[in-house]
Amino acid sequence: MNDLAVLASSLGSLLKERKETIAVAESSAGGLISAALLAVPGASAYFQGGGVIYTAAARRALLGVPDAAVEGIRSSTEAYALVKARAVRALLGTTWGLAETGATGPTGNRYGDAPGHACIAIAGRMERAITLETRHGDRERNMWSFAQAALELLETSLRQR
Repeated sequence: MNDLAVLASSLGSLLKERKETIAVAESSAGGLISAALLAVPGASAYFQGGGVIYTAAARRALLGVPDAAVEGIRSSTEAYALVKARAVRALLGTTWGLAETGATGPTGNRYGDAPGHACIAIAGRMERAITLETRHGDRERNMWSFAQAALELLETSLRQR
């Protein structure tokens, strides 16, 4: 977690300095994004909460996003990640919402995405979504890569004014 910890520490300082808050809705990263942000001393000043939203049932129950709100939007896409980022931000009343959805491996997902595919989105004073393709099926390595990419997207967004 050392690489994530260094990045999260910098992000934590920036969020605290700006008095901004964040909420996380992750899936294939399995909680690593939240864990990295929470490993920073003083995280309660900026981290409001989050969850591993791994299924449609979790999306409905934990984010309050009904099926009708994602009609025509398939999981593991940038559009779906944005829905999750907006929802977690609104639900917890934070400055930023960060979300991730994907296929960790060792096989692809039921939507046809290859292992190592992730979509990550940020919602706040700006919205942005990216797609990551690691091109391998190492599940744990992909989880770490997804978390790293999510924190890097947060950093890029925070540094743009």
